[in-house]
Amino acid sequence: MRYRPISPAVLAEELTERIGALTERPRIAVAIDGAAGATETTELADALVEPLRLRGRAALRVSARDFLRPASLRFEHGRTNPDARYTDWLDLGALRREVLDPLAGRGSGEILPSLWDAERDRATRAARVAVPKGGVVIVDGELLLGAGLAFDLAVHLWLSPAALRRRVPDAWAVPAYERYEEEADPSALADVVVRVDDPRHPALYTP
Repeated sequence: MRYRPISPAVLAEELTERIGALTERPRIAVAIDGAAGATETTELADALVEPLRLRGRAALRVSARDFLRPASLRFEHGRTNPDARYTDWLDLGALRREVLDPLAGRGSGEILPSLWDAERDRATRAARVAVPKGGVVIVDGELLLGAGLAFDLAVHLWLSPAALRRRVPDAWAVPAYERYEEEADPSALADVVVRVDDPRHPALYTP
């Protein structure tokens, strides 16, 4: 794979331009996917909001971590089970139903920005938010690709195997990400792949 070195600021600028060019649907869903704690998915997603707004595109942030299943389901097989991390932690149905489906052509346009507070293990009771036509919802999180979630643009922050083992804070979770790479192959599914072995010096994949 060939990569072009790029600064974080220029990366955000180029992604903003690419998102701004998406006009086929009334509302756009963007995924920023990467290993939790080892890739700056939140920082990159946040960096896109203001530039999009300056281009006249309303932008709303959603974090997949606010759509985790309750602890009783996530930790049914223990708190450090990598297979459960891969298959059971994220409530895919809720993320699809409450965020992505409303953005579809005939959707209501009203999304739920958060569902579950994983730290307190209770519902957030967040109010629905109306996304205007032309609006963009940016979802950041881990293991987002290959599960049938309908994103208009998917960005995958890729780590080499060595960097993955070095940078993931929860060593027990590394097998979940390795399984993700092997089974889902997120780099093949993503529209944009960015190598982030060193987050200060990302590199954009160029086919």
